[in-house]
Amino acid sequence: MTKFKLSREEDQNSCWGETSELSFLVEPADVIAVRDRPLLLHCQVEGEEPIKITWRKNGLPLETGLRYFILNNGSLLIDNFHKKRGNNETDAGEYDCTAHNRYGLLVSRKARVQMASLPKFLKHPESMSVEEGSMARFQCLIHGIPEAVITWERNRTALDSNNLRYTLLPAGVLQITGVQRSDVGLYRCVAVNIANTRYSQEAELTITVPVRKMYKEPVILSGPQNLTLTVHQTAILECIATGNPRPIVSWSRLDGRSIGVDGIQVLGTGNLMISDVSLKHSGIYVCAANRPGTRVRRTAQGMLVVQAPPEFVQWPQSISKPPGSSAVFSCVAQGVPEPHLIWLKNGKILTPGENIQISDNNSTLTIQKITSADEAIYQCIAENSAGTNQASARLAVALSKELPDSPEGVKAVPLSTTSIEVSWKEPPMEVTEGIIGYVLHIRKMGEPDSRELQEAVSKTTFQHSFTSLEPSTTYSIYLKAYSPLGASKESEVVVATTLGSVPAALGFFTKVLNETAVQAFWELPHKPGKIEGFKLYHRKMPATEFDGPEILPSTTNSFIFIDLDTLGLYEIKLQAFNGNGDGNSTVRFVSLKGNTGKTADTDPICHCNQGGETSLTGIVVGIHIGMACIIFCVLFLMFGYRKR
Repeated sequence: MTKFKLSREEDQNSCWGETSELSFLVEPADVIAVRDRPLLLHCQVEGEEPIKITWRKNGLPLETGLRYFILNNGSLLIDNFHKKRGNNETDAGEYDCTAHNRYGLLVSRKARVQMASLPKFLKHPESMSVEEGSMARFQCLIHGIPEAVITWERNRTALDSNNLRYTLLPAGVLQITGVQRSDVGLYRCVAVNIANTRYSQEAELTITVPVRKMYKEPVILSGPQNLTLTVHQTAILECIATGNPRPIVSWSRLDGRSIGVDGIQVLGTGNLMISDVSLKHSGIYVCAANRPGTRVRRTAQGMLVVQAPPEFVQWPQSISKPPGSSAVFSCVAQGVPEPHLIWLKNGKILTPGENIQISDNNSTLTIQKITSADEAIYQCIAENSAGTNQASARLAVALSKELPDSPEGVKAVPLSTTSIEVSWKEPPMEVTEGIIGYVLHIRKMGEPDSRELQEAVSKTTFQHSFTSLEPSTTYSIYLKAYSPLGASKESEVVVATTLGSVPAALGFFTKVLNETAVQAFWELPHKPGKIEGFKLYHRKMPATEFDGPEILPSTTNSFIFIDLDTLGLYEIKLQAFNGNGDGNSTVRFVSLKGNTGKTADTDPICHCNQGGETSLTGIVVGIHIGMACIIFCVLFLMFGYRKR
């Protein structure tokens, strides 16, 4: 982890150069956990208080309080580590901690957490029979987390590791040089790690009757295997050769470079061990078995690949820039294989955009036309198969005296079901002269910032109405003042909810059931929550007053009027209502004469506003409209009756 500092010139010209930059003192490290035991992941930061520390698992926020606890120093305690639970979740995964203060958010390196395990042997030692004085080799193979420590037993008794004829290689190989009759017996390997102890199957070593010694060509029984290691680990390249006379084993590199002597050791009769490997040890190694005194030889080769986690040779530096200018961050990392670079802004992956450019194989980040929204902590993450590393820097937007102050006195008032009026305090004249306009930002509560809408107004405007909004919906609103140098800080965020709307008019039908009964029925709306109930009225023409209403719940879609006049002409009115009031009504006319059992679906529908006007003008107009509707409907029925 690399800390960042301002240059002396930047420090003198910045108001925040003396503050403590947010940085990690301790980052979480890869660890292997034991089942049903607690696990502690360390994370400590420094910077300007207050600092909030949170943790993520596999990139998602970690819920604390059940088994996960964040300690006062920022470290994470997992109370009881499990591989799998009832919901098939596991505590294993990639963990990182995040630190957040008023300057931005910083993300630590990812720590890989695995659960210790020791599964069954993949390969057991096999019985063998060798001549006395020759070489024997047993091998077992098991993959544990962490790698198991392997020892050997003969006849259920541990081998004497001080016996120079025994060579035990960590990968699970036992070599016995100059086999004697006392070596006869049953051999097995014992694998041990923090999770378990396992015993392999037993293999028998027997000695055959030696034949007359005769010349035998050199033969390599087991040559070096390809290895991929990380720097500072230990490499062991195996080489076992037989022949008569006993061949001499030697090592070389295929590229002709010297193997060297530092950290080099020969185990047994020819195994090569390289302690604390570095990048220079990568290469192809050749094991040669030479017949003494001759040029007769046999060879085998294996490749050693040494990887190195990313290290920064150039890291981004914190800078302060005025609005409208550009900022450039550089990040160069080396490692094997070559690291991949990504950029974060306050912990989120940064992608090229209108004012964001990432170039030079992701090593250069350029931010153009800087605004206050670009002020954040930027991180360069370097990753390869050997590990990860991160370096960070902060971009501060220097708000000069010419930038306007944030608008004050912001208020929001709903005007209707689809509009909200926003107003703010008019600044002093000397401030207004430096302003070129305002930009208002609005979005629904709960929606992401990407759904935010913006509307610009002139500098002489101090109120604005948002229209085409949704009824009964809450919106959050703030605004910024702009000068030629850039934008002010955000104003205080205000919240307002549009007014609710009444239900829309509903269509319905009528059916004459008999000479004195009529049924009214309608289709229920798709969203019943918008309607709390229905009101149903009826009157016998030419009466002026309706009877009712019949109050019906929102789940009812029909009603039967009974005890009606057998020769009467009736007007039936339906309207829905909710907490915001009564909706517009719908009316139908139905005649009981000669319509028994028929659905009255040809009656005209009238949508009349029953708002309850109390003025004389409203009453007169209502009477005229009502009489016109009645005359029209009577003529329509008479015409239809004559036609029949």
